[in-house]
Amino acid sequence: MKHLSRLNKYFLKYKWWIIPGSIFVVISNIFGVVPAQVIGYAVDLITENVQIYNLFNGFDRQEVIYSIFSSNLLYFGLLVIGLYILRGLFLFFMRQTIILMSRHIEFDMKNEIYQHYQELSLGFYRRNNTGDLMNRATEDVNRVRMYVGPAIMYTINTFVLSVLIIWSMFDVNSKLAIYCLLPLPFLVVIIYYVNTLIFKKSGQIQERLSELSSFVQERFSGIRIIKSYVREDYTRNMFEIQSNNYKKDSMSLVKVSALFYPTMLLLIGLSTILTIFIGGKQVMNGNITAGNIAEFIIYINQLTFPVTMLGWVTSLIQRAAASQKRINEFLDIPSDIQSNSSADQDLAGNISFQNVSFTYPDTGIEALKNISFDIKSGEFVAIIGKTGSGKSTLANLIMRMYDVERGKIKIDNTELKSLNLKNYRGQIGFVPQEVFLFSDTIKNNIAFGLDQVTDEEVHEAAKNASVYQNIIHFEDQFQTMLGERGITLSGGQKQRVSIARALIKSPKILIFDDCLSAVDTKTEEEILHNLGKIMKDKTSILIAHRISTIKNADKILVLDDGKIIEQGSHNELLKLNGTYTELYNNQLLEEVTKSI
Repeated sequence: MKHLSRLNKYFLKYKWWIIPGSIFVVISNIFGVVPAQVIGYAVDLITENVQIYNLFNGFDRQEVIYSIFSSNLLYFGLLVIGLYILRGLFLFFMRQTIILMSRHIEFDMKNEIYQHYQELSLGFYRRNNTGDLMNRATEDVNRVRMYVGPAIMYTINTFVLSVLIIWSMFDVNSKLAIYCLLPLPFLVVIIYYVNTLIFKKSGQIQERLSELSSFVQERFSGIRIIKSYVREDYTRNMFEIQSNNYKKDSMSLVKVSALFYPTMLLLIGLSTILTIFIGGKQVMNGNITAGNIAEFIIYINQLTFPVTMLGWVTSLIQRAAASQKRINEFLDIPSDIQSNSSADQDLAGNISFQNVSFTYPDTGIEALKNISFDIKSGEFVAIIGKTGSGKSTLANLIMRMYDVERGKIKIDNTELKSLNLKNYRGQIGFVPQEVFLFSDTIKNNIAFGLDQVTDEEVHEAAKNASVYQNIIHFEDQFQTMLGERGITLSGGQKQRVSIARALIKSPKILIFDDCLSAVDTKTEEEILHNLGKIMKDKTSILIAHRISTIKNADKILVLDDGKIIEQGSHNELLKLNGTYTELYNNQLLEEVTKSI
């Protein structure tokens, strides 16, 4: 139960749902036990009236006795029906409080998990797959809900009903009660043994389900590649293997449960036999009446449900504990990026890297090695280098997606770690190398970074990103719904919509991470021309592979193996006749070759 103790804060929050619900449980069970006593009394009354009726055989009074007898039976019948109606009413109240409370807790838990996911750094998402993240926030939370709702409700119900029944049994006859309850210790041993198995197997099942969800999510995302390489059959076979593993573990749990319930019912049946046998002897000895045996049989049958529920509730609790353990594993992970400042600060756009080194914690790859450079406010700085040289890592560090391992990053002479992270990122426009668009309208994708935006601002951002003409030729124009990840747009259109999304924020610092690779040279020049006007007196950082894209930059940083090997303007770097000159000459040669 230590894993489930995390839920205590929710129980405290919804205490005014649990307390009335528990009261309704007690009242409903009182109305459930009393009918057994009424029926026991009615059986005794029937026995006595039959004897009296037989004594007056042949006399006129026999009709009077029969009439009284019939009236009493009708009275007791109506009384039992009334008691069960009242019980049903309070059972309804019980469910309306406790079950509704579980839905509120489910809502709070999903919000808490989602909020925590939002706060975690990029490193967390590199280490964990999407399917597993989704499964913990949906399937695992649902299993926990079954604990805070049905499991708790039936646990309270089982406890209260069992106490009332056992107390009523001993109140009638202690010896008979002891014999009736004799099989219960065996149930305790069986439940303990089965609980251990259920907990172990539930954890395995949830892990299998996460693996299966991750597999399916990844294959659906890569369906274009699967079809291109004609790997449908291979993927289907892989899914079958994953599915069979999940099925195997699930069937193993079902087998344990299938053995558990019949065993409990067998022991309940044994209690009924002992009731009739021992009770019969007690009746012959005059210690109890026949009505008491009927009352005991009803008690035994009433115990069948809570004892059966005990097994089911135990299963729910064990599954919930396994699921809550998985949820806690992620909730207990602190964010690598902590922001303690609450003060807002308007950025000027000065950026300084001072002996910065960075190694990716999840892979151990050293991406940057003792990097130092300065970017002044309003400068247009370009970063170029081979694949894997550390260009994108620089962008991630400027946005503080990761914290530096050694050295310092200063923004406007203030260490980056000291800035209010939300306020800081709100003043940065970022266009990633891998474009991501949401399954929403084009307008909402462009306006994503702002809470309130006008149509004119959206249109202007689209014009500056050179995608306006493409959009207005769509049937629904800016209200065009995009498919998952913007699949309904071409690669160049997606990149330009992504650029518009960054430009509409009017950022103080704008970072392009090689985002012009999918547009043609003419469109690229148009976008850069527009940027020159928009980002005047604002800091712009452009990561690129094509030198034609960056030759007008105020400063160019040339990276290789995580180090800055050259820096300066386009003409200054050409005079060095080094790596930059080699890249420039190679690209000129490629352009000449293409033109031939």
